[in-house]
Amino acid sequence: MKDYIEERAVGIARYIIENNSTVRQTAKQFGISKSTVHKDVTERLEQINPGLAKEARKVLDINKSERHIRGGMATKEKYQHRMQQA
Repeated sequence: MKDYIEERAVGIARYIIENNSTVRQTAKQFGISKSTVHKDVTERLEQINPGLAKEARKVLDINKSERHIRGGMATKEKYQHRMQQA
């Protein structure tokens, strides 16, 4: 694996852990795709630094379990905003 990919994977994991960030937020911050973030954390980082990979995975698992709540809140806000304009 190339050095810059390893550095990116470690940087992504640290960002996710420090900021409790979602895959989308992390992808936007680093200017890469969501699938690249996911692959870096779940596959590549496991080979480089298993401990860091495990910590990052915990944050991503929590975010995944809460995503339906965030989606519902976004929908609620969207319709409340529409009702205020009408």
